[in-house]
Amino acid sequence: MVTRMSRLFLRTLREDPADAEFLSHRLLVRAGYIRRQAPGIFAWLPLGLKVKAKVEAIIREEMEAAGAQEVHFPGLLPAEPYQLTGRYDEYGDDIFTLQDRKGGEYVLAPTHEEVFALLVKDLYSSYKDLPLTIYQIQDKYRDEPRPRAGLLRGREFTMKDAYSFDVDDAGLDASYDLQRAAYERVFTRLGLEYAIVSAHAGAMGGSRSEEFLHPTPIGDDTFVRSPGGYAANVEAFRTLAPAPRDASAAPAALVFDSPDTPTIATLVDLLEARHPRDDGRAWTAADTLKNVVLALTHIDGKRELVVVGIPGDREADLKRAEAAFFPAAVEPATEEDFAASSALVKGYIGPWSASGPVLGESSVSGIRFLVDPRVVDGTAWVTGANEPERHVLSLVAGRDFIPDGTAEVAEVRAGDPAPDGSGPVELARGTEIGHVFALGRKYADALGLKVLDPNGKLVTVTMGSYGIGVTRDLALVAEANSDEKGLVWPRSIAPFDVHVVATGKDEAVFEEAERIGRELELRGADVLVDDRRVSPGVKFADAELLGVPTIVVVGRGLADGVVELRDRASGGNESVPVDQVVDRIAGLLEP
Repeated sequence: MVTRMSRLFLRTLREDPADAEFLSHRLLVRAGYIRRQAPGIFAWLPLGLKVKAKVEAIIREEMEAAGAQEVHFPGLLPAEPYQLTGRYDEYGDDIFTLQDRKGGEYVLAPTHEEVFALLVKDLYSSYKDLPLTIYQIQDKYRDEPRPRAGLLRGREFTMKDAYSFDVDDAGLDASYDLQRAAYERVFTRLGLEYAIVSAHAGAMGGSRSEEFLHPTPIGDDTFVRSPGGYAANVEAFRTLAPAPRDASAAPAALVFDSPDTPTIATLVDLLEARHPRDDGRAWTAADTLKNVVLALTHIDGKRELVVVGIPGDREADLKRAEAAFFPAAVEPATEEDFAASSALVKGYIGPWSASGPVLGESSVSGIRFLVDPRVVDGTAWVTGANEPERHVLSLVAGRDFIPDGTAEVAEVRAGDPAPDGSGPVELARGTEIGHVFALGRKYADALGLKVLDPNGKLVTVTMGSYGIGVTRDLALVAEANSDEKGLVWPRSIAPFDVHVVATGKDEAVFEEAERIGRELELRGADVLVDDRRVSPGVKFADAELLGVPTIVVVGRGLADGVVELRDRASGGNESVPVDQVVDRIAGLLEP
């Protein structure tokens, strides 16, 4: 049936909502696709549901083509499965928890790995039942601390999550590749540009993790890529460590007075003024070792301080630090932390002191000292001497101090070498639109998911997890397909194929608009007819705001036997004989 705007549950807005920070948020609310209920929580209106359903239909088609079967779990689930795998604590404040009237603990599911595994455990017991891939399209819940990005980062959001179950690692690899290929087809059909990058697995765990990122200036992720094809988000980037150096001829370490030099910049200035280099080269921040103090809060609530030495020309990246120390929460040390540890001389921290011991678990401080991978044996540094207003020259790693290990917390820069040798990387911004994980046996082990192998022996099933952010991807399509007038939907997910606009007061115009709509519907088109008795300016503004790809204007030209055909994407328009317009549009809709 043709949809008529006079009966459609729709009110467009001329002004942007006050809380909208991103274009997609502004346009989807103004065009009447969604309506805010609370921060990060939205009601879906008829137009929004139509677009969302088309996104989901594409996903379902590609999941079916990849051999996956659809199921559906509740969003409200008992907490016990998440407690068994440890993720109840790992998620921390990001998870919504509640109790029923009997005191039972529940969660609003942030993801469903545990209950999928338990379902398969309940029903399957033999290798003959595998491989199996099942999926759902379901709402998820996470307590985002700052949900001000519309559908891009909400507290309630729709995801497609699929899970594969295999008897061995070779089977997991095959299932993973099938889902990965299906994702490429999904994003191509949605018209979303994507980059596949290596990623940190986080709370999901597993041996392999890749993100599908949509490159966009508004992205909340930074990723790197090289000319040779390497790609990773910054959390997963691994620094290419240099070879150890021969330091046999390096001078002995020398502690020197360095008053009023609590920063790297002031230290470099003092070195230039009082300790010029023997080789004539100017001192730079890269010659110094900056010692960053981080506070880790472990799952059991214990707070631990660690010191990480990084080249002085780099800043610490908190996201990389969170990945390095996961699952502990990470934050910069506070003034209270420094006050509680006499071993930390703020502004003059180093791995070595004039009294001899290295700073680490073997020292009296009890604080672990880790270093950037670039700090290899034989490299010499200028760094703090762990004494007020004193630094040390020519402190050699492996000779004068031995760190407790390495940690990737330094920022990644454009021009850094890719770890696979494929050239210098460039940095870009992106937003995650999908994620694939080779989970392995983490969840199956925790939940006792085993089957009998061909020899009658119980073996633990190996799993994969594959997610697509349905509502986020819809918002990104809107973000990438819009202009100053409104939305410009790609035909694959537009709410309608054709928007017929009747203008003027002549009854014949409205009758002809209805006829065109009915005939297009008979040809398989989904049609919206604007039959409202309002001004042409209002109708044109709404047509541009709603973003249907093909617009037919039936107006004064009808007296001459023509209507106007507009392409919303290109902005082009042409006059078409009224008796040819249905055939013309039907041709546009052919696959």
